[in-house]
Amino acid sequence: MKTDLTDTTASKINKALVLGRRAIGTPAIGMVLTLVIVTDEENAYDALKAASDAAHEHPSRTLVVIKRVSRSLRDRTQSRLDAEVRLGADAGTGETVVLRLYGDVADHAQSVVLPLLLPDAPVVVWWPVNGPLDPAKDPLGALAQRRVTDTYACEDPIRELTARAAAYTPGDTDLSWTRITPWRSMLAAALDQVDCQVRAVEVEGEEFNPSCELLAMWLADRLGVPVERSRSDGPGLTAVRLDTDCGPIVLGRADGSLATLSIQGQPDRAVALKRRDTAELIAEELRRLDPDDTYASALRHGVERLGAPAKGEAGEGPVAVPAPVETAAKAPAKDAAQEKAPVRKAAAK
Repeated sequence: MKTDLTDTTASKINKALVLGRRAIGTPAIGMVLTLVIVTDEENAYDALKAASDAAHEHPSRTLVVIKRVSRSLRDRTQSRLDAEVRLGADAGTGETVVLRLYGDVADHAQSVVLPLLLPDAPVVVWWPVNGPLDPAKDPLGALAQRRVTDTYACEDPIRELTARAAAYTPGDTDLSWTRITPWRSMLAAALDQVDCQVRAVEVEGEEFNPSCELLAMWLADRLGVPVERSRSDGPGLTAVRLDTDCGPIVLGRADGSLATLSIQGQPDRAVALKRRDTAELIAEELRRLDPDDTYASALRHGVERLGAPAKGEAGEGPVAVPAPVETAAKAPAKDAAQEKAPVRKAAAK
């Protein structure tokens, strides 16, 4: 069921939601959270499709905020709110409201979204593209318990990671971090199988893929060893090589689907490590709404502290790790003390 509202208000949208639920025979609200998607017209369809697929696991009220830019100067001074209310089969297992903001009202999106939030339910704000450098200080981000951005969609992912580390607030997260969950699980499981000390690490992947930097920062933070970031043609992450005193441990994925785990003295094993779509990533983020301390610790480690191969020498050996820089120094003293792992192998679990 779809209801189009032109030049409307938040009150009329709420009334349309109530009438729509009665019309389809589900007057009760069975939603577990409110998901606010802040995007543009170009990316709205893909973001809404991913949210609808994730709603099968997490029934939610989805509010899509699209800030429209008027063509003429006169139209820009005229505020208008258009809405599209979707219920029943058109919204999957939840409710969807597409909000298009024109004129001055686009600068006050929080005043439109606030009356539409589910009462006594957590709020998650997701920026598929053009996420703010400080999500917690964004007017919409201030309404949420969790704030999800994606540095992979940024023009300069490395600069974005540095800015996010400086502005991190508990509740912030990044889909580039979510993408490496299977890699972190597999590497921790591999280290559980051996009794070795890790001496150096190399993370190989696409040049402009921030997931590679985040995985490298996590390994450097947890193991306390030099980590080199090398480049490959992809897709995505292609390999992680651990240099240990018991021989090399290599987790390689050349095709973006099937990986191979090689441990010295053991037969090679094929591991399913496919690249996941956005719906799976969002569904994972919605499973936990508490602050991700592991992400915070890895992010604060700092991209600048990673080793990098010399130009034209990708993958040809470890490079010394530079001294800590300002980004890492901004972490509180108590967090810095907690981030140091006493045992390299155990800290990676």
